[in-house]
Amino acid sequence: PASSADDGGAASAGALAWSEPAFDEELYTCRLAPVSQDSPFLRLTYVSWTTPARVLDVVAATGEVRLRREVEVPGFDRDLYVAERWWAPASEPSSITGEAVRIPLTVIRRRDVAQDGTAPAVVYGYGSYEMSMDPVFGVARLSLLDRGVVYVVAHVRGGGELGRAWYEDGKKAAKHHSFTDFVDATRFVADSGWVDPARIAATGGSAGGLLMGAVLNRAPELYRACLAVVPFVDALTSILDPELPLSALEWEEWGNPIEDPAVYAAMKAYTPYENVRAVEYPAIAAVTSLHDTRVLYVEPAKWVAQLRRTVTSDQATPLAEGGAPILLRTEMDGGHGGASGRYQGWEDTAWEYAFLLTALGATRRTV
Repeated sequence: PASSADDGGAASAGALAWSEPAFDEELYTCRLAPVSQDSPFLRLTYVSWTTPARVLDVVAATGEVRLRREVEVPGFDRDLYVAERWWAPASEPSSITGEAVRIPLTVIRRRDVAQDGTAPAVVYGYGSYEMSMDPVFGVARLSLLDRGVVYVVAHVRGGGELGRAWYEDGKKAAKHHSFTDFVDATRFVADSGWVDPARIAATGGSAGGLLMGAVLNRAPELYRACLAVVPFVDALTSILDPELPLSALEWEEWGNPIEDPAVYAAMKAYTPYENVRAVEYPAIAAVTSLHDTRVLYVEPAKWVAQLRRTVTSDQATPLAEGGAPILLRTEMDGGHGGASGRYQGWEDTAWEYAFLLTALGATRRTV
C-alpha cells in the first residue's frame, strides 16, 4: 500500500492506495477474510491448483505478507507440480458479438512430464449455471498427476469464468456452444504435443454429466473413456415434468420445452439419451445415487441401458485389455453429492479414478 496524494502531491489524511500482493503462481484464488476493524492486518484466504489452502495476513502499513496457516498434506511437495493457462480456439464464434472465441484451459501436471506426446490426459468440464471452476487444491487429484496424467479443466461457455456474456453464450439456444467448446478443447489438447491422443478421458458431473453425454454423441472417437457422475442425461424428460421439484427452476437455464416448441426441438437435438448412436463409444462409467433428488437415478440408468443396446463398441473385453464396457454404479445411500462420510467419499473417488487410470493404462506411479 502507498499513501494517495492530491493537492499537488500532499498525502490525504488516512488514505491508502491498496495494491494486490504479488504471488508466485499464475493461477490462484485469493479472497479477503473478515477481521476486526482495528486489526493491523488484512487477512486473505489463498488456494491454487497446486497449493493447499492458506491463511495469509498482509501488514497494512508495509504490505508484507505473512503465512499464518496452511493445510497440511503429508508428503506433498508443491514444487513438483505446475498449473498453466492455455487458450484453445473455438470452432463456433460468439452468438452475441459474432467474434472468434478462445476457450480458457487450466492444465495441471507434474513438472517432470515430458512434452513427447505420450502422457495420458483427463479433461474435465461443467459449463452451466454461470458457475466458474476457480482454482482449488485437490488431494485426490495428486494420484492422477503422480501417474503422469495431464489434468485439464476446460472452462467452456455456459460457465462464469469470462463474465456474463460467457454464460449467456452457453445457455438456452446457445447451449450447444458448451459441447463444441469441450470438443475443440479436447482436440487442442490432443494436438499440443504433450499427450497421447489415444489416451484421453473425459469427466464431468451433474450438468457436466449432460456435457459428457452430449460430447460423446458428437465425437466419441476422441476419448478412451468417460466418467459421468450423477449425469443429467435425460434432461428433456425431466424438464417436461413440472411436478418434479426443480423443473420450473431449470427453465431459466435451459428454456421451457412445455410451452416453446423451439426449446423442445433444441433440447431433443442435444439431450444425451435422445441421441445415442450406433457407433463405437469409449468405455463409460455412469455413477448415480438412489436418493438423488436433483438428477433422478433413472436418468443414468436409462442412458446406460440405451447405450448398451445401441453402441457397436466392444463391451465384452475387460477394460484393462482395451475393451469399452458401459458401467452403472449406484450408491444406495447417497444423494446428489454422493455418500456422506469422509471415508466413503474417498472410496467413491478411488473407484472413479481407478476406472479412469485403468482405461488410460496409467495405473503405475511414475515416481
